[in-house]
Amino acid sequence: MNIVFLLIVLVAFLTAAWHQIQYAPPQGGGGDGAAAPMAAVSEAVVESAGGAVELAIGLIGVMTLFLGLMKVAEAGGMLTVLARLIRPLMTRLFPDVPPDHPAMGSMILNMSANAMGLGNAATPFGVRAMQELDRLNPHKGTATNSMALFLAINTSSVTLLPTGVIALRASAGSAEPAAILPSTLFATACATVVAVVATKTYQRFSPAPLPDAQPAPAAEDEPAAATGGHGEPEDPHGHLADAVAGSATGYPVWVSYTFLAGLLGLIPLSIAYGRVIAPWIIPGLIVFFLLYGAVRRVRVYEVFVEGAREGFQVAVRIIPYLVGILVAVGMFRASGAMEALVQWVGAYTEHLGMPAEALPMALLRPLSGSGAYGVMASIINDPAVGPDSYTGLLVTTLQGSTETTFYVLAVYFGAVQVRRIRHTLAGALTADLAGIIAAVAVCLYLFA
Repeated sequence: MNIVFLLIVLVAFLTAAWHQIQYAPPQGGGGDGAAAPMAAVSEAVVESAGGAVELAIGLIGVMTLFLGLMKVAEAGGMLTVLARLIRPLMTRLFPDVPPDHPAMGSMILNMSANAMGLGNAATPFGVRAMQELDRLNPHKGTATNSMALFLAINTSSVTLLPTGVIALRASAGSAEPAAILPSTLFATACATVVAVVATKTYQRFSPAPLPDAQPAPAAEDEPAAATGGHGEPEDPHGHLADAVAGSATGYPVWVSYTFLAGLLGLIPLSIAYGRVIAPWIIPGLIVFFLLYGAVRRVRVYEVFVEGAREGFQVAVRIIPYLVGILVAVGMFRASGAMEALVQWVGAYTEHLGMPAEALPMALLRPLSGSGAYGVMASIINDPAVGPDSYTGLLVTTLQGSTETTFYVLAVYFGAVQVRRIRHTLAGALTADLAGIIAAVAVCLYLFA
């Protein structure tokens, strides 16, 4: 990440410097009001830094809410139940994580939230998953194989219901706002498969450092107490002792495969009834978590507040990481480097099904979620293009089927203070590329 960060900043600076040398200020103070190249970069730095803090502050409320709900679910044993249900798949993907460890349940909740298009809910679940994975980390500050794979899957996870994009298409006057459901599902499925294969392959060329000779410090952080027999918290942190203690046992295999088959059965339901289901998801999740905790005799309010306190602390901790990556991306865009890259690559992609209008969207999506969203909105609201044209369908498929990779890495690794990310970025970007290629291919097949 150090090299990537420095490279983006240097390219932006050199590009702006070149444009500044060639810049001729308008005579008589007139002109169109455009700032000089270096002045534009300076303005972008200030705006991006402020925007990063605003983004983190906006995350505080959502992070506090959902990590509070996560604490209730954890205290009631839900994460252990989920981990055991999906154990056959998760143990193959994450062999370094004990089958009934709380990290398994947190990762499952994160992937489920991403699948339903709930980015706001997915982030707190993902942060909790990273915290639990870090407890198993023998070398603090360095990403483990499980962390790298989890984030690669996170940036490419299968999306059943891209609710936000469907809403934007509807507001832009689309005759069929949900037309991108099958294309989004196909693109994310391809990206997820590639994420798993690529990350598993790359980890062979990026060995983790040897563990320290002394016992891992995570053991000291692990709470001594856990929940009682009725799911009532006996310690302030609410971690489950039986989350690791029953790892040798689990549900019968047929129960796990029945559950997985049920998850797959949600795919056609989400396609058929997505717009009807979407408004119910977040209120339903809140009620479900709290009722589950109450049935398990958890002191839901006290446990919720404890988890919410952790959410506030995490949201504040990630501010420096967000400032760094968003300032670099802001400089890259304001310097004209992005525009130059689009012009150079666009001549080749036009013949492959990627119109020049859509290329900025594909290039920006891994770098800047807000930037990519703005490009998408401007394209589908352009009367000359519209939401139901091939270009409009392609950019909305890209928005619904890919993730802001650098943002995800900054937030999740920042939450656990990981600095050496090893092969995580390579795996995530490979998945992003696969998702873009798959989106173009399926849109050419369905809409061209």
